[in-house]
Amino acid sequence: MEWRRLAALFLFLGGTSPLSIFATEFIQSPDPNDGWKFVKETDGISFSSRARAGSSLKEFKAVGEIDASSRAVHNVLSDLESYPNFMPYTAECRLIKREGDSIYSYQRLSPKVVSDRDYTLRIWKKSWPGQGGVVFLDQWEPANASGPGEKPGVLRVKVNEGRWLLEPAAAAKTRATYCIYTDCGGKLPAFLANIANEIGIRKIFTAVRNQVKLAKYSAD
Repeated sequence: MEWRRLAALFLFLGGTSPLSIFATEFIQSPDPNDGWKFVKETDGISFSSRARAGSSLKEFKAVGEIDASSRAVHNVLSDLESYPNFMPYTAECRLIKREGDSIYSYQRLSPKVVSDRDYTLRIWKKSWPGQGGVVFLDQWEPANASGPGEKPGVLRVKVNEGRWLLEPAAAAKTRATYCIYTDCGGKLPAFLANIANEIGIRKIFTAVRNQVKLAKYSAD
């Protein structure tokens, strides 16, 4: 991919200088306990990253508050059919099936400046009582064999692992933790893919923070 096209990609994503963002990853040494390394804080979101053995791509963790109850935020994340209306780059999202405490969901992303990507995920859903409300955990991994076959012109994503942890916070707020490790494929260099992931996470938080304001999500 030409650098001119990569520059267009980051302008589309809403990013600034790729090199300046990349440099922030070296601010702090890794935590010896779990390998997470603080990257920066922006828009009320604390970003950390850690290396994955055998991969040049990083796993990212973002922690930030959302001005709504954990149940309301979880209602937003569970509204798969509405993802194309508010989640960044999402062109298609649908439920494939339910199985025990899991759901299978197919999603297709359309960043426009690069080819579409798609994948099917298995999402495990758990919840338990917490101080001041309910704690929700949604954790996922690829399950492409359980979804639609590959389509011409759409790049199949085969690495996509992550989770949302929603914990009640003071004054009807939620402490949301989002972790993601993914390889979107294509010819994007690893360090630029890492930056794109960071920008995408920020957009996801913004989308959820805006969507949860709708009254329909506040119902139990």
